Amino acid sequence: MKTYLKVIGRMFRKHLTRFLSLVFIIIVSIGFISGFGMASDKIDVSLEEYYINQNVSDFIIKSKSTTGFTSQDVQTVKDFFKGATVEIGASIDLKISEKYSVRLQFVDLNSQTVNVLEIIEGEKSTSSNEVYVEQADNEIESYEIGEQIELNFKDIITNFSIQNGVEIDEQTSNMLNRLTPITVTVKGIVQNPLNIANTADPSYNNSLDVDMSDISAVDNMNVLKNIIYIPIDLIPTYKDVEPNIPEELNQPFIAMGDMYLALEDRSVFNAFSTEYEKMVDKAKIDINNLLPEVEVITLYQNYSFNSLISYSEKLTKISYLVVAAFLLITALVSFSTMTRLIDEERSQIACLKTLGYSTSKILFKYLIFAFLATIVGGVIAYFVGIGILYLVYEVFGATYFMPPMSSVVNPTFYFVTFIFIILGILAVTTLTVVKMTKEPPANLLKPKSPPAGKKVILEKIPALWKRISFKYKSTFRNVLRYMNRFIMSVVSIAFSTGLVFAGLALLDLCLFNGLNSEAVIGISLVIIVFAGLLTAVVIYTLTNISISERVKEIATLMVLGYNDNELAGYIYREVYINSFIGIVFGYPVGIILIWLLYAIIGSGTISGVSWFIWIIAPIVVLLFTFLVTLILRRKIIKINMNESLKAME
Repeated sequence: MKTYLKVIGRMFRKHLTRFLSLVFIIIVSIGFISGFGMASDKIDVSLEEYYINQNVSDFIIKSKSTTGFTSQDVQTVKDFFKGATVEIGASIDLKISEKYSVRLQFVDLNSQTVNVLEIIEGEKSTSSNEVYVEQADNEIESYEIGEQIELNFKDIITNFSIQNGVEIDEQTSNMLNRLTPITVTVKGIVQNPLNIANTADPSYNNSLDVDMSDISAVDNMNVLKNIIYIPIDLIPTYKDVEPNIPEELNQPFIAMGDMYLALEDRSVFNAFSTEYEKMVDKAKIDINNLLPEVEVITLYQNYSFNSLISYSEKLTKISYLVVAAFLLITALVSFSTMTRLIDEERSQIACLKTLGYSTSKILFKYLIFAFLATIVGGVIAYFVGIGILYLVYEVFGATYFMPPMSSVVNPTFYFVTFIFIILGILAVTTLTVVKMTKEPPANLLKPKSPPAGKKVILEKIPALWKRISFKYKSTFRNVLRYMNRFIMSVVSIAFSTGLVFAGLALLDLCLFNGLNSEAVIGISLVIIVFAGLLTAVVIYTLTNISISERVKEIATLMVLGYNDNELAGYIYREVYINSFIGIVFGYPVGIILIWLLYAIIGSGTISGVSWFIWIIAPIVVLLFTFLVTLILRRKIIKINMNESLKAME
């Protein structure tokens, strides 16, 4: 047993670089996949928890009556929807241009229980002359804490009536003329949970029938330039100008035309489920039956909700697409690593068989190598994935005022990809070892015959072939001599290049072709970085394997007088040829990935991709290739010539 453990220990020491390569490619691949896959779910859960905490309304009910809602209307809704939270208020969206409006939202700031405003800066209002304002974003200009705002209700009501084609009678007009402006002070800057997009929120001056699932529709809509939250009791009433008016005739100049309805059980609130959607459809019908002459606005008609969820869904679809490419590359390189390692261990397997070790014990030696590499890489990959998850969440913060991140993590993406990789590697390892152990030890002790050199197409052109120096002739022949390695390298580099193309094309779409999404910019940068890292790991792993397999060949060249640069060039030329061919095949792969990504985003065309993208992507791949060759140069020139030539290969 002690001898057996020593054999295993020697194997780990001998193949430490290969072990680390396998670990690193799993870290890069599974880390990226799980991070992207978990991010979308994290966004959904965080938004859901935020909505529950702020008690977001399931419905905003807007009255079509000039008198607004009565206390009886509120009670009717409460009686029908048992346990629901119901509040009334008013909102006036005043147009200041064709593009912009200012919203005056009248709410009970001191006892608000629905759509609870989150104070970002400042303090809680303690006086009726203190107001809140929405925090600034790319459209909203907002105000400063302590800034004073004049509310001229005569102009507000008159302009709003003219804007909506409502005629003011003479008596009301006379009363309005006697209203005096009120000066209010900004006490706090707040975040409305229904207005989390920092690009633009549509005003009520747009048609309420607009399909908010089409987030591009907002480009042609009237949007909010400012939102001021004003205490309800600041709304002037008839008694303010006619103290002797009978109580039954007294009414506010601005009717309570908004009703906010939050259904009872918020603990099971799930705006992303089909059950919730069905409930909303039914409740909307019930509301219209209870209160004629109203317009019901659901959460699905909220722009911020729809745009964030739309991008979250697109992130999920992008994840599925990128996952397929990453898994393919990871599987190819991981399987190649293990099969070549076992090939190099032929003589070791023969010795173990001769000493009487069973196939299961021999198999265990290589399974433990593959298993530990995958486990180590997989565990680290989980934390890398969490880091990417946080990064993507922060990226979305450039476009949205993101809610506090939920502590809930859905590791489905991580476990699915991790299990796929580990089972695949262990299966390949098992099949390769079992196949080899079926051979007689005498055959395994014999050096494996190297693949025969093959004529290349250039040899059929004697005039050209004769002018090529020997070192380049050997390079061209070696590229095709190791066909499996060649195909593996080309396919891996082609898909890595395709991923770089895809990331750059997304970035190009945002920066130069009008998508204007900072969230997508961040996603594209992450893709580019990890596609580049994956390219580097692939080239490093495959090149390192190539060097390990050919140490005797390299030692022979040393004997023949090759200097360090010539030795490095002997291997590097093959690497660059493989990379160049991989890049060529990367163009069609990239085109397919870009087409699929643009289809997911719902914007962009292949023909619209800027010309320089088709040049930058290959440069990125070649840059990573160059860096890898620099790292591996030392390994080539430090090969022990005497020891290598003694080895039986």
